Amino acid sequence: MKPDLRTNLGGIAMRNPVMTASGTFGYGPEYAELVDLNQLGALVVKGIRREATLGNATPRTVEVASGLINAIGLPGPGVDGFVANYMPFLRNYTVPVIVNIWGKTIEEYAEVAARLDAVPGIAGLEVNVSCPNIKEGSQLFGTNLGLFEKVVKAIRAATRLPMIPKLAPNVSDITEYARCAEACGANAISLINSVPALAVDIVTRKPKLANVTGGLTGPAIKPIALRLVWQAARAVKIPVVGMGGITCAEDALEYFIVGARAVAVGTASFTDPGTALRVVQGLEAYLEKHGLTSLDQVIGTFQA
Repeated sequence: MKPDLRTNLGGIAMRNPVMTASGTFGYGPEYAELVDLNQLGALVVKGIRREATLGNATPRTVEVASGLINAIGLPGPGVDGFVANYMPFLRNYTVPVIVNIWGKTIEEYAEVAARLDAVPGIAGLEVNVSCPNIKEGSQLFGTNLGLFEKVVKAIRAATRLPMIPKLAPNVSDITEYARCAEACGANAISLINSVPALAVDIVTRKPKLANVTGGLTGPAIKPIALRLVWQAARAVKIPVVGMGGITCAEDALEYFIVGARAVAVGTASFTDPGTALRVVQGLEAYLEKHGLTSLDQVIGTFQA
């Protein structure tokens, strides 16, 4: 009998706890011929705002030691384009679809949430209040506790869907934001978003990104993310989704041990689209090897 990998993420029933990280897996069709989407725990699609968005100028990505700095700028088709062009495709699958949303004002966040509320096939909303790659709105909401509280409350009032605020790493106390999200009606939280970063071209003496700065992702940020997930998981009762630098089951297990109930695979999918499913297989193998029947026997067992 296989170990039980099922989990429930604030009302979202998942066959396993391995999700895709928003912005790294497109909207589903981009990977559908490479990966069996139905074997994922959940599919988190790229960020959606009210209108269609082009994103930042190029170059928008640069590889660095043990990671990637990106300043894509959250390009997307907008609410109407996403619902019309992608949801018919996604409804063909049984994988829970979580839509990452963002906006430049509190009112826009609430409007996007309200418009997605009644769309069949959407299992929940991940709220991007912490992306460092746009010049307005999101970064401020994610690092100002008062504004963070207002936007989470506004979204909670606008939708019945499970809501998962995505927390920024560059705050003085992650537990304040975790507790605030819980108190304002969040069903779960996810963390971390990318870490603000810079790369310099020593020949031109200019930034390697057109946007100057971007967000660092990949293995380089895993130790940072683990600490923040550990702190957040101890501070709240709602589920925590851990992400940052996961490339294999061993990485994911570290997140579970410090208290995460689900994980998201991001940058690794660029080099190996099958990473998330390999993580699922590795989790099963780990539990079987250690005579465990469920990940519940692993989650939160960190001894510090």
